[in-house]
Amino acid sequence: MGKEITPGPQERRFAAYIEGLAEAAGHADRNVPLKNYCTALLLPGERKSVEPMAARLAPGNVRRMHQSLHHVVADAPWSDEAVLDRCLDFVLPAMLRQEPVVAWVVDDTGFPKKGHESVGVARQYCGQVGKQDNCRVAVSLSVTTEKASMPIAFRLYLPEVWTKDHKRRKKTGIPEEIQFQTKTDIALKQIQRACQRGIPQGVVLADAGYGNDTGFRAELTRMELTYVMGVQSTVTVWKPGEEPRPAPARQGSTGRPRKLLRRDSKHQPVSVKELAMSLPAEAWKKVT
Repeated sequence: MGKEITPGPQERRFAAYIEGLAEAAGHADRNVPLKNYCTALLLPGERKSVEPMAARLAPGNVRRMHQSLHHVVADAPWSDEAVLDRCLDFVLPAMLRQEPVVAWVVDDTGFPKKGHESVGVARQYCGQVGKQDNCRVAVSLSVTTEKASMPIAFRLYLPEVWTKDHKRRKKTGIPEEIQFQTKTDIALKQIQRACQRGIPQGVVLADAGYGNDTGFRAELTRMELTYVMGVQSTVTVWKPGEEPRPAPARQGSTGRPRKLLRRDSKHQPVSVKELAMSLPAEAWKKVT
């Protein structure tokens, strides 16, 4: 008989982590399938779809394993937010024991995909290939220290063409309450929920895909969150100390006074490029 191997501290910690995820999924019939699914994701093999993972987990009974894995990821009602919350409860304290949170990172991730049946697939920008391509996109919010990071929210972006396609919605099981939201709308909800959960705050970082949205930046300011974002050079802003001036009230057709924003050639928003080029040399700093 072979010698029994006693699990080490790393194995025990990992087992406890997976057990926590399985508990967060809810009903007991999801416990073992979810553990199997997580195990299969970690096993060697390039393809991580259900069929090849089932073959690696149970080469002698692929069909049964396939049904079990497919059920937990496609049919069983469990909350992805609950599972991510459990991950956060486990991982964030370990991160904070090493160093503080320095940033919240807003980003989207593209998954190249062939065909037209996968929920959310459309021709759109895909970061993995660096161009417009057939793909699905997920919006994420991650917390990061100087050396570690963890996604705390992750949601599929559903293009507007999908929300209006009742036939595809019905075929793929998209609930009626799921309506179109922009990526910045999704990101704001993720940030609001992180604030409500009391996640240690950091500077909000995002690329121009989010930074170009004035409403997004304004909402972060309203929430008293500091941010650093990319913007295109054509984005317009008000110079420091300037803002739209209200015009004198005048009577409208209904007899009610109307307030209009007054603009003149000397008092208008400018492009961020124009603003940057107008700054004195000492205002420029090299940032690494």
